Amino acid sequence: MSLQLKNVTKTFHDSGQDAVRNVSLEIADGEFVCVVGKSGCGKSTLLNLIAGLEKPTSGEIRMDGAPVTGPGADRVVMFQEHALFPWLNVIQNVKFGMEIAGVPKQEQEEKAMKYLRLMQLEDYRDYAVHQLSGGMRQRVALARALTLDSRILLMDEPFSALDKQTSNRLRAELQDIWMKTRRTIFFITHSVEEAVYLADRVIVLSGGTDSVQDIVPIELERPRHVYDDAFVEYRRRILGEVQKEL
Repeated sequence: MSLQLKNVTKTFHDSGQDAVRNVSLEIADGEFVCVVGKSGCGKSTLLNLIAGLEKPTSGEIRMDGAPVTGPGADRVVMFQEHALFPWLNVIQNVKFGMEIAGVPKQEQEEKAMKYLRLMQLEDYRDYAVHQLSGGMRQRVALARALTLDSRILLMDEPFSALDKQTSNRLRAELQDIWMKTRRTIFFITHSVEEAVYLADRVIVLSGGTDSVQDIVPIELERPRHVYDDAFVEYRRRILGEVQKEL
């Protein structure tokens, strides 16, 4: 088991409000888990707790049996904003995390090109960030995250700022990458369709006594198609759960 949360609650002391309540989850190696729920239900807070960027008020989070007490190389976060460095070109941005981690230069080059090819960006290796579209910048950010070989990739609505067409293309590419790498992914999204498209399981958060309202296994073969009857039924069911809170 790669990640375990047991009775995790996070209370913000300035407001006295619980951001997440009594969350217990287990996420296996290689699993793709998506989290949905209305705005303010604690999706991003839950991701930050797993990342070690925030500490739970009560409960515990363990990674491979060891308590999570802060950020670590076994967990890499990709946010909505790409967070690329404008003074570095594409391949320099992809190499940045490896350089900080002390990875040998030849290995940096090999891994950077491996993931740039996977993202179909090898021809853009020397481009400046400002020369790229929003979707391409997110693909560079994803390539950078993948080079670090973390145990789990934490993604906080990475496609939500993009137009629909670009977002759809990137989630198809992410599905393909996951099928090739089987990297453990914990993915926050406001889109139920996106969650059904990507996830092995969809976790529905709510504002109730316990934050986890439902956990829905998605038993569909990949690649998935949004107009299939079974897909539409999953989307309808999960959307109904989310809308209970509205």
